[in-house]
Amino acid sequence: MFSNFLIGLREGLEASLIVGILVAYLVKTGRTEHLRAVWAGVAVAVVASLGFVAVLQITSNSLSDEAAEAFAGVMSILTVVFLTWMIFWMRRTAHTIKGDLHERMDSAFAGGAMAMAVLAAVAVGREGLETALFLWTNDQATSGAGHPAVGGILGLAVSVLLGFLIYRRAVHFNLSSFFTITGVLLIIVAAGVLTYAVHEFQEVGWLPGEYTTAFQLPGWYDQNAWYGSLLAGLFNIRARMSVLEVIAWFAYLVPVMGLFFRGAKPRAAAPVAPASSADQPSVEERKSTTTRPLSETVTG
Repeated sequence: MFSNFLIGLREGLEASLIVGILVAYLVKTGRTEHLRAVWAGVAVAVVASLGFVAVLQITSNSLSDEAAEAFAGVMSILTVVFLTWMIFWMRRTAHTIKGDLHERMDSAFAGGAMAMAVLAAVAVGREGLETALFLWTNDQATSGAGHPAVGGILGLAVSVLLGFLIYRRAVHFNLSSFFTITGVLLIIVAAGVLTYAVHEFQEVGWLPGEYTTAFQLPGWYDQNAWYGSLLAGLFNIRARMSVLEVIAWFAYLVPVMGLFFRGAKPRAAAPVAPASSADQPSVEERKSTTTRPLSETVTG
């Protein structure tokens, strides 16, 4: 439940910020006639995301037990790949996403309401499809650990509320720190999803070592208790884990976490030669070229 709450909160807030940027730009530029098209695109993205979840569930239920395990394992690998890409993509583009969306909206204005609806559907739909895949896979990986589906719904609900409050400037907090903290936690979640994929592949015989035990927790350990649900939901730790599962967990977590924090270090600025007063930019130019903090992404 906690890991799905985290995924729903993080992905939902990204989608909410995108919607906020689109709406705020239309209001600011006096093009409110396109608001209906934007909301129509958002609605299409939501329906497509729910449909994707239904397709995944129907596909899984229609397969034999062995094929369903293989399908869940493959989807888990895809989840790890996309989740990792999303974490690093957000770190790299967080400060430019507003400008990028504004440029795309300026281009879409020429195409009318349909182009604006397509822009909103694609921008929000990408987040929605990612969220659907992440939540469905994590739901399979943490089956029996609390109420994972409820966690995802709560996370999405909180993210929508936060996105609205940020848009209305009713709440202010450091989004850069938020995405850094959630990025660390999601890397841990992704490592657990990878061990689940290894577990499924071992059960269907695609990987060896199913009965080579790395550790087995004592009999008093209850995986359905609160502590068991927490460990299973965040770390995907089960009462018994194979050596290959543990190796996969560390083989993913250590290098990815290292790259994440390495990318967080500020780069040293290149030396700049002194400029004459004639070469100095004006106050207006400096304002237009200054990078805004992520906390101003929506309201600007």
